[in-house]
Amino acid sequence: MIIDIHGHYTTAPAQLGAWRDLQIAFANGQGEAPDPAALHISDDDIRETIEANQLKLMNERGSDLTVFSPRASFMAHHIGDLAVSQTWARICNDLVARVSELFPDRFIMGAMLPQSPGEAPATSVPELVRAVEELGAVEINLNPDPSGGLWTAPALTDRSWYPVYEKLVEYEIPAMIHVSTSCKSQFHTTGDHYLGADTTAFMQLLKGDLFRDFPDLKFVIPHGGGAVPYHWGRFRGLAMALGKPELEEHLLNNVFFDTCVYHQPGINLLTEVIPTENILFASEMIGAVRDIDPRTGHYFDDTKRYVDATPNLTDAERELVFEGNARRVYPRLDRALAAQGK
Repeated sequence: MIIDIHGHYTTAPAQLGAWRDLQIAFANGQGEAPDPAALHISDDDIRETIEANQLKLMNERGSDLTVFSPRASFMAHHIGDLAVSQTWARICNDLVARVSELFPDRFIMGAMLPQSPGEAPATSVPELVRAVEELGAVEINLNPDPSGGLWTAPALTDRSWYPVYEKLVEYEIPAMIHVSTSCKSQFHTTGDHYLGADTTAFMQLLKGDLFRDFPDLKFVIPHGGGAVPYHWGRFRGLAMALGKPELEEHLLNNVFFDTCVYHQPGINLLTEVIPTENILFASEMIGAVRDIDPRTGHYFDDTKRYVDATPNLTDAERELVFEGNARRVYPRLDRALAAQGK
């Protein structure tokens, strides 16, 4: 199977964005809070937006299954208070759950959390529980910077995050470390803010000893790990300077990287530097980069082509990247596939 572990509902029906605009206006002191019951999205609306977009490209590119979560840039945890985030997370999670229900062979749910600046991470636990137990989520997106670029949250190694980690371990689901929209005009959301956050998250984990307390906790750092593979020697050297073990021992039993890297040299570097067991296939298609590369004639985010073409993987290693690693890192996903006879 070709399992894409990083997809977002970036093509959700327009009604979702219109409802969110009303909620944002309310959060800014303009008007009343919109009623979630007033948001009407039909099954046909969902089918139309999925079949003409994600499903079409999956079929064209040879991808079998996508772990599908709410649009990352729409999480926008810095908008409003905790109650606003709780309502918005519930709506978005319910919507992606409907996608997986309508297309059970092609999509499986990932969830967002109702994080809010200044609020304890434990406030997200009830929605995490609901997403897993009621909606069938096999992963969650964890925002290390709910403030949207101000970085007011404690490091991921801080004990305030432990209630979330305890649930992740209990449910055997990984967290994808994924920030949302930047509230600072100096930062481009999907450019420097996303990639900088990926790098920052890795460095936070390097400086700490989180996995002594949670040896079974799993994190996926998306977008190829930001600057991490490119500066692997720097991070190895910093680990030595901080008295930490080699990175393979210190982090790589728990930290994984996806293939959302949009050119062949980047995938070649990723597969040369990072152990194959730590690489998960992903495309984040119809996401940050949506155009065709004029140099190749193919979409930038058609990452399967790069994984197929890299000389750094054997056929057996390619199978791990495309399927085996995902089934190992996402046990609930593996069990769901096994239940379908896959």
